[in-house]
Amino acid sequence: MGKRKTQRKNATMLDSDDDSSSVSSSSTSRSDRMSVFGTEEVEFNKDSLLDETVDALFEKRGSTREKALAVIIDAFSSSLPHQFVEKKFATLLHQCLNCIKKGSSKEISLASHTIGLLALTAGPGDNAREILEDSICPLSQAFKSGSESSKIASLVDCLAVITFVGGNDPEETEKSMQIMWQFVRPKLGSNVIAVKLSAAAISAVVSAWSFLLTSMDGWSLSSKLWQESVTYLSSLLDKDDRSVRIAAGEALALIFEMGSLEKFAAEAKGSSDGAVSEGNKSKEGFSHIQGLKGKILNQVRDLSVEAGGKGSNKKDLNNQRNLFKDVLEFLEYGYSPETSMKIAGDSLQTSTWSQLVQVTLPLLIPH
Repeated sequence: MGKRKTQRKNATMLDSDDDSSSVSSSSTSRSDRMSVFGTEEVEFNKDSLLDETVDALFEKRGSTREKALAVIIDAFSSSLPHQFVEKKFATLLHQCLNCIKKGSSKEISLASHTIGLLALTAGPGDNAREILEDSICPLSQAFKSGSESSKIASLVDCLAVITFVGGNDPEETEKSMQIMWQFVRPKLGSNVIAVKLSAAAISAVVSAWSFLLTSMDGWSLSSKLWQESVTYLSSLLDKDDRSVRIAAGEALALIFEMGSLEKFAAEAKGSSDGAVSEGNKSKEGFSHIQGLKGKILNQVRDLSVEAGGKGSNKKDLNNQRNLFKDVLEFLEYGYSPETSMKIAGDSLQTSTWSQLVQVTLPLLIPH
């Protein structure tokens, strides 16, 4: 009951930080009514609270909208209000998009989180489709408005989830993956300025990119795209930050599991049997791919036994070692790690890299 009281207090205080005594008495009286009337009253009050909170998203003050979004996220995370989603779907979606267009970094993060939860609650279908179609452009623009790590993490997680739930074809998924990729690997030109990203932002983008990759047929993607991806991910294994190394290691393991390196290695080798000039280029490409595979294997081996330096976080070091021991065993012997974890009280087992990546996206883990 205490949690519900707190939610009501926050909702009532969306427009005012004063008059706390009246808020407290109001919460108490509502609590008393719920104890008398039972579950139906609980549900009625929850719907009423959510209705009021959605109305607060129309307010001009950003702090009011932020409080409202926080209440909505808490409601989504504690239960799945399907009737509320059906009734307020369009209003909630478009007000969240307005928050992304004009809000602060904190408001953008909260609104992105809300849209992701909205897509998960709606599930595959017309509503999820509408979420993807209406959100793709505002999310893309929001990437350009700053590089705060918390905001970027919320944006890419949102983009990953709404694409996964609402996308109908591989082209849409690849488009979302390209938006993420362009953020960390922009094609520089006269009107493009390179932005230095934090380690947290890079690892968030790589993890979300990997999440979408699990839904793709690796053999349908171009060899050029794969080679660029693998080369960049290999470079991330040399970065100082362990969260970046771990995200890159999981992505590379997933790529190897999908057989994608073998795919464009086979293409390059096959092309070398053609015309002489094309054959020479293909032989060079095949040699590069083989060399890249060897380099990655050596990097993974080194990271699996890395010694901790002065001031090294022991937990992070152990997480890295364990992850890269699993990657090394997979690359050398083909054994995928078997894991068991609890999510929302339920035990979940994974036996492939694809499954492991899918269940560890932050937005999918209840808080």
